[in-house]
Amino acid sequence: MTVEASEPSTPTQTRPFISIVMPCLNESASVATCVSKATGWLARSGYQGEVVVVDNGSTDGSPELASQAGARVVFEPVRGYGSALRRGFREAKGDWLVMGDCDDTYEFGDLDALVAPLDSGADMSIGNRFAGGIAPGAMTWSHRYIGTPAISLLLRVFTGLRVGDSQCGLRAFTRDALDRLALNTDGMELASEMILKAARRGLVVADIPVPYAERLGEAKLNTFRDGWRHLRFLVLASPNYLFTVPGVLFTVLGLIILIAAIPSSRIEVGSWTWQPVFAGSIFVVVGINALMLGFASRLYTSAVGLTNEDALMRFYKRYLSLEFFVVGGIVLIATGFVLDVVLLIVDPGELNIGIAAIAQTLIVVGANAGLVGALTSLLDDRR
Repeated sequence: MTVEASEPSTPTQTRPFISIVMPCLNESASVATCVSKATGWLARSGYQGEVVVVDNGSTDGSPELASQAGARVVFEPVRGYGSALRRGFREAKGDWLVMGDCDDTYEFGDLDALVAPLDSGADMSIGNRFAGGIAPGAMTWSHRYIGTPAISLLLRVFTGLRVGDSQCGLRAFTRDALDRLALNTDGMELASEMILKAARRGLVVADIPVPYAERLGEAKLNTFRDGWRHLRFLVLASPNYLFTVPGVLFTVLGLIILIAAIPSSRIEVGSWTWQPVFAGSIFVVVGINALMLGFASRLYTSAVGLTNEDALMRFYKRYLSLEFFVVGGIVLIATGFVLDVVLLIVDPGELNIGIAAIAQTLIVVGANAGLVGALTSLLDDRR
């Protein structure tokens, strides 16, 4: 249902049309209340707008109740918080969009503070329940003190964007911001996807205190499943932290161990003997593989819009071609074989384990370089 404003705020300026989108799954206890509050706010605020309820498979009559209360109801057959919201965004007509759960935890009757930053030039505003006040019993201690702060911290580390409550479901944003976000996740991780992409696209994000009440009806959030989905998304969307940083650490550690092992391939302490050369070889191989996979994953995440094409990506694309990896791999493999031959000819009776380990490491890394080069070329061609 579209709600007409009683009168515009100024006679010379047309205020934006606002779509309030609510995902819904068996919320018969609260959906009508939320819709009524939202339509009431639209009527009082001077904004033209609509309330869109996206039913995600309710069996308790929620769609009918929402429609009777004044919402336009659309249906999304694919289950998931993200699926429902993305359907709602596609169906919405608004220049600005507001999203929020229809379980009566958020105050749809007063959205002035939430949308005000958009009027001042912000691209998105995100509610902060910790600053606005959490009612007793509205949030479990694990979500309040562990889950939400942990995800918020990861987002700050991965993006640099400081958001006080990264999991608050009450948000407002412009149509242009929505188009730039290009959202594609289906579950609760959509909340993190919005923030991560907003930061990487340079959107202006406002942090707005909002109250949070105890919900009506049954909670849909699964702590471990949905927490894992957030963590999985954030890690996979941050290849530098998943691959590059560990790759550098393993490579440096492996090289130090290999160099130290060349004079003596074993360390003896009393009856205890350790041959560090093997650990060094393993660390180098794992580290170099992680670095090459980091390169491949950067190409992929850039292609699907999770990371921006920065200076590092431009360097990758300019210099790290299939030919570079193939030629580099051949050189490494050839060097490893030469070292093996030299060891065989010069001192076949007393094989230097350190040099032999370096030779085998070069052969393995060289072979992997050729394979990763082929993979990255396939990804780059797809771009």
